[in-house]
Amino acid sequence: MLTRKQHELLLFIHRHLGEQGVSPSFDEMKDALGLKSKSGIHRLITALVERGFIHRLPHRARAVEVLRLPEDLAPAAAPAGAPRSTPGSAPGFAPRVIEGDFSGALPGARAAAESDALQLPLYGRIAAGTPIEALRDYDNFVDVPVSMLGSGEHYALEVDGDSMIDAGIYEGDTIIIERTDTVENGAIVVALIDNEEATLKRVRRKGGAIALEPANSSYETRIFPPERVKIQGRLVGLLRSY
Repeated sequence: MLTRKQHELLLFIHRHLGEQGVSPSFDEMKDALGLKSKSGIHRLITALVERGFIHRLPHRARAVEVLRLPEDLAPAAAPAGAPRSTPGSAPGFAPRVIEGDFSGALPGARAAAESDALQLPLYGRIAAGTPIEALRDYDNFVDVPVSMLGSGEHYALEVDGDSMIDAGIYEGDTIIIERTDTVENGAIVVALIDNEEATLKRVRRKGGAIALEPANSSYETRIFPPERVKIQGRLVGLLRSY
């Protein structure tokens, strides 16, 4: 299954290659899809690689090969004068190499095509100094197994930094957050400090104060009066790509 944005990107790349003879730049892809940042394009490219539509070529920096088109795109996507298909490829489609830099929300969850998955809004990277609401990117979603979710509203975040590595949470991980403002002592939460700084930490209530504990000895526990901290969600799952 491809999401709408994945469909659009694959079709745009294919048409651009057929019409221009060269691959589109990240800026061209970003503008064509109406995204605000190149990181969104990176995530879409990664998803297309994982689903077998695009292949990163070994020993060639920033190069991928478009392997196939989905059946619902193949007839309409083939540009005029395109080469004849080869066995195993979509009609009128020939794999090409794409050169480019491949290094590297959303109110309301949407039901995915598969009954066992849900598309959650994927917010940006959680980092100090950025409230959760400011991280919204209304074009990105992530497929999450329904079995990982309970009742209530959920969203996904990308982890920035290493303050929770001893809890098995690493930079670049996608974490699943249940939106709630009440959590048990010791839970890992998204906490908003002074209405301006969002952070992922373990929360503990100590007397009349709230302690936000990292899971990395290189960082110090921070203690605040309750009125300075708002809980914006509780960690319920984690997704990682290798």
